[in-house]
Amino acid sequence: MNLKQTMERKDIIDFKALEKELQAALSADEKYKRENAAKLRAVEQKVASYEEFRSIVLASHLKPLEREARTGGRRAVAWNCHTTQTGTSQDETTEISQEKTLFQPETSAEFYRDWRRHLRSGPERYQALLRLGGPKLGHLFRTDVGFGLLGELLVALADHVRPADRLVVLGILHSLASTGRFTLNLSLLSRAERESCRGLFQKLQATSAPRPTKEGLSQKERGLEEQPGGIQEEERLLQELLGLYKVD
Repeated sequence: MNLKQTMERKDIIDFKALEKELQAALSADEKYKRENAAKLRAVEQKVASYEEFRSIVLASHLKPLEREARTGGRRAVAWNCHTTQTGTSQDETTEISQEKTLFQPETSAEFYRDWRRHLRSGPERYQALLRLGGPKLGHLFRTDVGFGLLGELLVALADHVRPADRLVVLGILHSLASTGRFTLNLSLLSRAERESCRGLFQKLQATSAPRPTKEGLSQKERGLEEQPGGIQEEERLLQELLGLYKVD
């Protein structure tokens, strides 16, 4: 095979792979819109409890049974065809591993899809949040954080936060607090998620090292204290977030 033929082969577009990727993105987008619409309906109906609200949203994908299905006119089939498979192929395992490493969503729907599908463990989720950072997360969720997702993000941060990551985590929390409907999503946290949120801020407060007084600092050190991103600004940000997240 000559050089020209090799280059032509590389230029061939894999339409099957593109179609698969498009279908996955469309499916994730539809899921996000469906659950968001259910969330708004539940708020308008003024449901009595969080559990009732959660049930409405989680059941948003269900459709009424057709007459034949109710009367047994159609043969029942497995609701999840993947449960009949005996295992996962090596290619699928490799693909999932690559998804975890290359977690770079460009939309909130892509984040929601990959977060639920590929990032199952707490450490994986925590590292993914650190890699994305506050500005990227704020951009992805500028309209709204998907139903139930805020609590999952807080749990992942609370369970794995490290002193060395303190400033990055504060930035993530600040960006999430700037997203659309943040107050509503915060009010819908479960009791366990609220406890995780409280525990997260306790850890962040505990990692605040005692600082010397102004009198004990040199002129150069005082300048560093007051620079953007300095110690004082970091502590002010923490106090601001305590109020935004309504931590007692």
